[in-house]
Order: sequence, then C-alpha cells, then structure tokens
Amino acid sequence: MTDTARHGRLPQRGPLRTTLIAVATALAVLFASTVSVAAIAAWQISTSFQPGVDIQGGEDPPQVGPIDRPVNILIVGSDSGEGNPAYGERGENLNDVTILLHLSPISNSAVAVSFQRDMFVPITGCENGSPGTRKINEALYYGGLACAVTTVEALTGLEIGYAAKVEFDGVIALSNAVGGVEVCVAEAIHDSQLSFDLEAGMHTLEGWRALQFLRSRYGVGDGSDTTRVSNQQLFLSSLIRKVKSGDTLSNPLTVYAMAKAVASNMQLSTSLNSLDSMAAMAFALKDIPLANIAFVSYPTGATTMGGVSGVAPRKADAKILMDAIAADAQIVVTGDPGGGAQAGEDVVETPTPAPSGSASPAETPDETAVVELPPSITGQPASEQTCTIGNNY
Repeated sequence: MTDTARHGRLPQRGPLRTTLIAVATALAVLFASTVSVAAIAAWQISTSFQPGVDIQGGEDPPQVGPIDRPVNILIVGSDSGEGNPAYGERGENLNDVTILLHLSPISNSAVAVSFQRDMFVPITGCENGSPGTRKINEALYYGGLACAVTTVEALTGLEIGYAAKVEFDGVIALSNAVGGVEVCVAEAIHDSQLSFDLEAGMHTLEGWRALQFLRSRYGVGDGSDTTRVSNQQLFLSSLIRKVKSGDTLSNPLTVYAMAKAVASNMQLSTSLNSLDSMAAMAFALKDIPLANIAFVSYPTGATTMGGVSGVAPRKADAKILMDAIAADAQIVVTGDPGGGAQAGEDVVETPTPAPSGSASPAETPDETAVVELPPSITGQPASEQTCTIGNNY
C-alpha cells in the first residue's frame, strides 16, 4: 500500500469526537445514588468493559476516591466503524481524532489538546515496527492504542498514564444518553460529501445527526481538518455544559445511560479499565469550573512530505503549551476558536449538586501558575458558547 493511496483516501473518512469527561462525571454521580441501585448499576457497567490494553508507562489503577495528582489521558477516535455496515466500507484503522486530556485536582483545571490528523510526526513504539515520520493518525494502524500513546509522548515530552479508544457508535450512544447536545450554527452547514445539512440557528443534536456534525469537514469553515477540529471543540464544550448541569446529573437514569454508553464503546488501557479508576477521575473532575476547562489545538503550519500535503508542528508555540501542562498551570486561551467557529456568549455556570456529606468544591490554590497561550494557539474555554461557521462544499 503506497503513501499516496492511503493519504489520498483519508479525506473521505470523518472522525468522531467524544470525551472521557462525560463518563467520569457520570460515574461520580452514580456513586451518590442509593447503595442498592448503585451496586446493581455498577455491576452492569463493569460487565460492559472490554479487555484492557497495556501501555508503556501505564500507571497503577487509582482506588475509589479522588485522584490526588495531575494525570494525562490520551483519547483516540478510530475511523474503522468496527464492521458496522451503517458506516459503509472502511479502510485502515486510523486515529483520526487524537486528544490529550490533562486533568488536575491540584490546579483545579483541565485542558484537552487536539492534534490534527494530518500532522507529520515520528511514529514510535509500535508492534509493527517504527515506520519513521508519518501522519499522526497512522499510529493506531501501526500498533494500536499503545503506539498512539508512545507517539504522543515522544511529540509532547509528557508521560501518559491512561488511554482510551472510541468508535463511531460511541458518540451516537453518548449523545442519545444525555438527550442531545445543543449547538449554535452561525452560518448554515451544507456538506455534500456526507449529505448533511444544518441551517443557521440553535439545534439539539443526538444520534446520527450528532455524529454527522462531528464528522463534517467540507461543510465547515474552509473545509480543512483545522476548521473541523474547532467545530468539534464547540460540540465538546456544549457536551460538558450539558453533563455538568443539574438537570442531567440529578437524573439517575441519564447518569446510568451515559456511563453504560461509554463503557460499552471504549477500549481502555489496563490502568483505566475498571469502575474504580473511572470513579477516581470523576471525583477529581466534578468540581472544576467551566472557566478552568479549556479545549485547544496543537499549533501547526502547512507542509508537504514526499509529495503528500499535511501540517508540521510549530515547535516554539507548542513548547509554551506543553511546558504549561507539565507545570500544571491553568491555561488561558487568547486566540480565536479556530476557522470553524466564532466567539459567542459566556455561559453562567449552574453549580453541580454535591452528594450528601461531600466536601465543598475545591478552590484553586493562590500559588497556581496561570499561562496565557499565544494567539496562534486556537481554542475555547468550556464557559463560552461558540457558533459554527458553516459552508457549502
């Protein structure tokens, strides 16, 4: 199989985006239910977990209770469709979505870094060998989830202790479980490749339409993967707001459906592959305010390699971002949301109801560093409702 053949087909595949934040919050609330109901639900969810995957440097699974240190979690979205004929005939198993989530109970913050699928990086630590510099979305093809972890570790210089892989069905199940995700569309989306249309205005998306919204490339911004990423971050920000809202977390049926949906549609690292591990992440996350949750894009610039177009890391700007994460600093986005979205209104956060007898929400320590990212790094905080810039392709 030639590079040209593989990369020539890549634009025909769209990624999904989903997030560990949703299931983590869901499991925390699950444990706040009555003992008998929680026990039954926990057993049913535990039986849904797939076999775990060993990753290099994977941490010991945390015990019940909040984590007490910052952690890095790699989340990859596969485009394989897992043989579901609803998605048509698929090709290689590629990580068309790659997100590094840094979660910290110390700085009381979280940041999710998206890596463009067409970024050329050294692919390392793979069971099929180390093929050299290729597009980052080939890591899954060459060595599965473990290879994606070692590749992102080499790129960022950060240690990754936990990892998860999700498929197309995951976003459908999760969006259904929460009763849909509200998105703002500033300019209509008309994606002829996916036969997906969405007029300007506010829409609540779930199921297949939510998946198509996340997959759409040619109907958003300038039709590039860069603008699609910003559109996906818009969806994730809205999903976080929905999950953290009182209406969602006070409904035990919704909480159970969310947890079940993610457990059934994720392949987890051994370090994360238990209800205890997921709950530990949840307790650390549930009180982080929306303003302290940021979605950013790893900075890149256009390039070509071997006649194949793509993007390359902008190392100086990327170092600022990675150094901030390594120092467990709170991150402030100063750039725009990216070419696929435009700034909207700030969202007033409704406090998440705390379980009976729980401690008060943690405050950010005064000594926590705050780093303002350069404007070249696009992104958005979860506290801001952005709007999609659609197009007609």
